[in-house]
Amino acid sequence: MGSSGRADAGEGDARSAGPGAVGEQPTGGHGVRRVVVVGAGTMGTGIAQVVAGAGFDLQLVDESPAALERAGVTLDRQWARAVERGRLGAEEAEIARRRVTMASTAEGLATVDLVIEAAYEDLATKRGILASLAPALPEGAILASNTSSISITALGAATDRPDRVVGMHFFNPVPVLELVEVVRGHLTSDETVDRVTAVARDLRKTPVVVQDYPGFVSNRVLMPMVNEAIFCLGEGVADREAIDTVMRLGMAHPMGPLALADLIGLDVCLAILEVLQRDLGEDKYRPAPLLRRMVAAGKLGRKSGEGFYAYGG
Repeated sequence: MGSSGRADAGEGDARSAGPGAVGEQPTGGHGVRRVVVVGAGTMGTGIAQVVAGAGFDLQLVDESPAALERAGVTLDRQWARAVERGRLGAEEAEIARRRVTMASTAEGLATVDLVIEAAYEDLATKRGILASLAPALPEGAILASNTSSISITALGAATDRPDRVVGMHFFNPVPVLELVEVVRGHLTSDETVDRVTAVARDLRKTPVVVQDYPGFVSNRVLMPMVNEAIFCLGEGVADREAIDTVMRLGMAHPMGPLALADLIGLDVCLAILEVLQRDLGEDKYRPAPLLRRMVAAGKLGRKSGEGFYAYGG
């Protein structure tokens, strides 16, 4: 659920094609061939694109037919764009697309090596997904969560295999940004960390292993800055353009914090801040009242068409 400060950060352009040509199988020594991604939103679709492009067989799961349809359209558009720009051959793009199957419920779990959960940032939702899938998986399969703030230890406790539950925190847009935070829960085994680190490298990502603390590194550092920018706006210190310009030109940020919050999703920002405040117990993580009001009003940023800025189309 994380994001970047890129001024051009949108859906990505399929540039992360994996190890070698798209037709090749991954060779990272991790034993992963078949992957299930649960959640066909922005993050899940981006993860699916990168995973299939890296040579893994992929099943994308979402209970919403509309979400699956949107994901299919996005994947087709992204691979077509990659062909147009000469980053992929037409045959390579077709091979990657054929690796992706879509389903409303996960199927064939007995042969799955890795599940990546990319559902909404809610503890109960994520625990429910992992708990329901774990019993049907083979003994060595790994359950990874794309959570941006929720405890991996708490997620692992909902399963019969806490040693094989780990965080794989991708960043938006997934095909473009190179980082994956690999989050080690209290009971996550070294083998699990090593395997998902190898998978991340096969995805042409840079894995960074962090410990299981609220917000990990990325959002524990980022979200207080975003929140303070929202406080400044709500208190009338400056308008939105001024706040973002100060951070872009004065602090060399590619994107201002308010525009970045719109990209991440204001509901996601709020959920992360609530986790940080609750689990760390510090008032500095208290969500700005303006943020709460905007989420309540349905102004969630780019995905809803309006946040701190308005987005056409």
